[in-house]
Amino acid sequence: MPDDALPQAPPPLQGIVHDQAARRFVVVVDGVEAELDYRLGEHAITITHTGVPPAIGGRGVAGALVHAAVEFARGAGLKVVPACAYAEAWMRRHREYADLRA
Repeated sequence: MPDDALPQAPPPLQGIVHDQAARRFVVVVDGVEAELDYRLGEHAITITHTGVPPAIGGRGVAGALVHAAVEFARGAGLKVVPACAYAEAWMRRHREYADLRA
């Protein structure tokens, strides 16, 4: 890559699975599972936990999981309560989802 070329963004994370019965989103990256857990209320989902093991950290996995959960909420006409610290920070950085905050 030439010295003045900007690095390319990684491709979008593929393979996120929404397990609605367990109220979680999961993805396996390099054989390691990461998850986001939520509670479903009448008018909102509450993101309670985002877990990414160190072996796959720093690759945008947690952000992709929160994005998937927020998009699910939007599609279902629900608001989002970011109860876990990562989800809270992600929503502050992504103001395009401010209308979904409960």
